Amino acid sequence: MREARTSSPEETRRLASRLGRLCRAGDVIELDGALGAGKTCFVQGLARGLGVGKGTRVASPTFNVVLEYAARVPLYHLDLYRLGDEGELQEIGFSHYAYGDGVCAVEWMERFPSLAPPERLTVELRADPARQRERVLVVTGHGPRGAELEAAWLS
Repeated sequence: MREARTSSPEETRRLASRLGRLCRAGDVIELDGALGAGKTCFVQGLARGLGVGKGTRVASPTFNVVLEYAARVPLYHLDLYRLGDEGELQEIGFSHYAYGDGVCAVEWMERFPSLAPPERLTVELRADPARQRERVLVVTGHGPRGAELEAAWLS
């Protein structure tokens, strides 16, 4: 487990962009944190690092559940906040995204811990109560690939 700090949304995007440049097909990035913690901001940076075009708007998939972006490796951005149970997760084809040909960024995976892929990188975003724009990112690699990403990204 490692920690990183960012002092602005732009800095969060830059840090996430660095991770995006390291990602490859099959990588899963689990994003945890309260509403407004910066998960979608993080995915915007991740998308840029993967090569999603600057003209492409990267938004929260809260109402769509899944948004897909073309890049050097496809980016699948899932938001599980509105799903009620594991059955709904299966209905949206979660396995296709989490074990597919792209990078899967999943918000609210902590709602379905039993379905979290064993190989993943968890990034928990926490707001610093003393400094509104600052974020603390607690990063944990799970499995060999998650550990490799954690070390390469934050070393």
